[in-house]
Amino acid sequence: MKLAITIFILNALYISINTFRTMLVVKGHQYLAPIVAVVEEFVYVMALAIALQHIDSPLNIAAYAIGFGVGIYIGIIIEDKIALGYVNFEVTVQIDPTNPIHAHNEELAEHLRDLGYGVTVSRAQGRSGARLVLSILAPRKADRRLMEQIQELSPDAFIMVQEPVQLSGGFWSKEVDRRYHHVNKNH
Repeated sequence: MKLAITIFILNALYISINTFRTMLVVKGHQYLAPIVAVVEEFVYVMALAIALQHIDSPLNIAAYAIGFGVGIYIGIIIEDKIALGYVNFEVTVQIDPTNPIHAHNEELAEHLRDLGYGVTVSRAQGRSGARLVLSILAPRKADRRLMEQIQELSPDAFIMVQEPVQLSGGFWSKEVDRRYHHVNKNH
């Protein structure tokens, strides 16, 4: 039983690290990913060697397989907590000063700027009238909170969230983290 627990823990640890390392690679962390890979392979070799030496036990095989599934789950949780990178929100709101449901939407950009977000606004024409399209870059750590703030301020907003592959220059890359953390340090 002790051996099965050891196999489970080592494989869960290996797969957690593997999942996290894969996410680092996908997000372009070219220096950190190889360092994590060295640790990952060390744990992998230990787990596999122990498992293969004792492959005759169904309990050990089950421990290895269950450790795999648990490791993926833990790896996803770790990456979600660390929340590397940025998200770009494209928010479309109807503007109609005569309609009380949409009257406040003109002020959405300023409210979000007051909360520390960089907001670029464009005017657009939709099927049923004038629209504002807001582009908002935020650290991924802030994505749930930003979604809640937008929905609270403009419940009728259409929101699309994307992860940028690469950022370069402008307000975005240098100021977003600083302003967001300054305004939200007490939250």
